[in-house]
Amino acid sequence: MPAAAQELLNKLVQNKNLSKEQADEILLQSLNVGESVESLLLQKRLVKEEDILRARAAVLNIPFADVSSLAFSPELITYVPEAVARKYILVPFEFDTKTNTLLVAMADPLDAQIIDFLEKKTNKTITAYMAVKEKILTAINNLYTQHLGEDVTAALKETAPSDIKTYEAGHLNEVIREAPIAQIVSAILEQAIRLRASDVHIEPQDAETRVRYRVDGILQERLLLPRRLHEAVISRIKILGDMKIDERRIPQDGRFNFKMGDEEVDLRVSSLPTVFGEKIVMRLLKKSGGVPSLPELGLRGLALKNLETSITRPHGIILVTGPTGSGKTTTLYSVLNKLNNARVNIMTLEDPVEYQIAGVNQVQVNAPAGLTFATGLRSFLRQDPNIILVGEIRDQETTELAVQAALTGHLVFSTLHTNNASGAIPRLIDLGAEPFLIASALNAVVGQRIARKICETCKEEYIPEQPIQDDVRAVLGPLLQKDKPIKLYRGKGTVSDVSCSTCAGTGYHGRLGIFEVFAVTDAISRLTLSRATMKDIETQAISEGMITMKQDGYMKALEGLTSIEEVLRVAQD
Repeated sequence: MPAAAQELLNKLVQNKNLSKEQADEILLQSLNVGESVESLLLQKRLVKEEDILRARAAVLNIPFADVSSLAFSPELITYVPEAVARKYILVPFEFDTKTNTLLVAMADPLDAQIIDFLEKKTNKTITAYMAVKEKILTAINNLYTQHLGEDVTAALKETAPSDIKTYEAGHLNEVIREAPIAQIVSAILEQAIRLRASDVHIEPQDAETRVRYRVDGILQERLLLPRRLHEAVISRIKILGDMKIDERRIPQDGRFNFKMGDEEVDLRVSSLPTVFGEKIVMRLLKKSGGVPSLPELGLRGLALKNLETSITRPHGIILVTGPTGSGKTTTLYSVLNKLNNARVNIMTLEDPVEYQIAGVNQVQVNAPAGLTFATGLRSFLRQDPNIILVGEIRDQETTELAVQAALTGHLVFSTLHTNNASGAIPRLIDLGAEPFLIASALNAVVGQRIARKICETCKEEYIPEQPIQDDVRAVLGPLLQKDKPIKLYRGKGTVSDVSCSTCAGTGYHGRLGIFEVFAVTDAISRLTLSRATMKDIETQAISEGMITMKQDGYMKALEGLTSIEEVLRVAQD
């Protein structure tokens, strides 16, 4: 036992998971108290369980599998029933047809009896991989309990290669109207709704078709389909989206609705020719649930007050800044929903119109027909609007028209691609707007990002390491009480050693915004007139009470709404 423990510790030191001094201390303590080095390492939180298992696998000369990064073909789970997978905590993840070998991730790959049982049951050679128990359980939940595998596997059985080959070229319509293909597409969409995905990617690869879902802003690979079905699946989706199935050389756009139970989603379909075939991305927009309020998005305190004060003014420009996918459109919809009533004429010019708001006149940009942001905005001014939303300010003409609209008595909302709120004014000047006009027209600027929320079901509190505590104190400064102990939160991904069903083992469920908002005061107007730098504008805004995005994120991390890692991921300079 001491020799095996020493070997494991040596491997951890070699992998730089542990220092030599820490290893010697753990070995000595293990000998004194009679406890295994593994349990001591975990108790003291010196090494992650996954690193211990990797080292143990290397010592035992057993391959290791990171189950969370694997994509599972639905055909694989037909080899191992769910009851067997759960009982022995294992999951098949790859099958080599040439050698008739099934690769299986196991919590205990040394159990020869289980391996022997699997070989007899599957009639295949089993190669056992070591893997983290919780990740195996998460994979089992994803594969079996969400029924995607069962639905697709049943469909795949009905679309055997021989069946596909009986159709002549040019008769693909006959294939895609067959129930199995429709069933595969339906299963993919049902999975998207269950996972709360915002986008579905169907991507042709060299040997198979990969299906990925964007959940809470992060792409997850969930399914691999046989390459032979790719054209039929893509064509089925194109028919649903009213797109040309015989046109594969140019990108196309389409749209259709899909209903599962009480939930109905609007899908925006985009096709793109790649070297392996057409790729499809479907954006899911929920028809139910309504537009969230500003506090529900994560706005509060002085930031919320500044924005609410600015939007009650009868004219001026309010800009929302941030990179693509940072939730700018959702924030603008929340503002419009708050202002929407029978006494005002609200007009929007968007590319595309993502949500339809009752009582608002929404127009979609159509560049081939000559309807751009600039031409549309020029027409809007003849439609007697009170409030105008321009999806994005991206050129000099749109910039000048938006400024003129604000100066002639309209309230104008738009977005800009800048990293933070203080970068909006220099960006407008770069786009050709005169500083004295910006100083007169601009009311407020919002900078934002979206961070994932910690799952409430598996949330745990912990004391962070000293460097993180020092960073939190440095960023928050006077916003944090000096003597207050710093406690942070994270999602474990498990509940009672079983993968958390709420967050599917990720530790996150849902998203919230982190914001910085400044109103254009006299001091900021003077800086605008002098063409001040972004840094000067930010310094002035902070002196007037603006909380930066990073500070807002850190405060939400201290409250247990999100994790410090998420804040750094989305808001690190």
